[in-house]
Amino acid sequence: MKKHRFATSLKTVSAVECYSIVSCWFGTHRRAVEALNRTMKGINNNRSIMGGMVVLMAGDFRQILPVITRGTPADEINACLKASALWEHVKKFNLTTNVRVQLFNDTESGQYAATLLKIGEGRFKTDPSGMITLNGGTCKVARSTEELISKVYPQQQGNMGNREWLCERAILAPTNEIVAQINERNISQMEESITEYLSVDTIMGNEQVTSYPVEFLYSLELSGVPSHKLRLKIGVLVLLMRNLDAPRLCNGTGYKLCT
Repeated sequence: MKKHRFATSLKTVSAVECYSIVSCWFGTHRRAVEALNRTMKGINNNRSIMGGMVVLMAGDFRQILPVITRGTPADEINACLKASALWEHVKKFNLTTNVRVQLFNDTESGQYAATLLKIGEGRFKTDPSGMITLNGGTCKVARSTEELISKVYPQQQGNMGNREWLCERAILAPTNEIVAQINERNISQMEESITEYLSVDTIMGNEQVTSYPVEFLYSLELSGVPSHKLRLKIGVLVLLMRNLDAPRLCNGTGYKLCT
């Protein structure tokens, strides 16, 4: 590990910003940070915490607990960073100024951010059942999927060539099934003809062919894996789900399908 190019790069700096941990900080398993601790010790040949280096970790602790497969709530709590022996050595700083709101002097965004903060800290008023009620200034309710699409993408056909307009809009959904439904309805509103592509699934090992027929593989809807059927139209937006040619074609990058 000491001769790895990653180790060579770390030796040239005095502090490391762990952006790979920041993005899902509270949902990150404590063992990931403990592994980083062991790695830093090995790189620097120093038995001190993090190899004697200052590690800057920034993130939002108002997020879900680590997801433990078939685990109990106790397992999730035990997986948190605060359950690690390293936590007592962490010095905590709180950031209280919303720089984005301050720079643009956006009062409406400031009020929205304050409301989210109250919800995250449990200070928002709840009813006897523990539910909260948001007013019209905080959110707008769509009564149907069609209404949601029309509100997020108004005059879609005429704006599909506007890159800035597209970058400002997105619809989020909790499950892959709902995402597929919204995508299908959104695509159906486009005038171009649709083209359908099918995945090629293969069983590795002849002894498993009878247990896992390809029809079963076609029916699977897995997280991070596209559906068996991919339906596209010219002008539709697609999201790359794997690194093909970094740094140009990277996982998570959005593209527009052209002729």
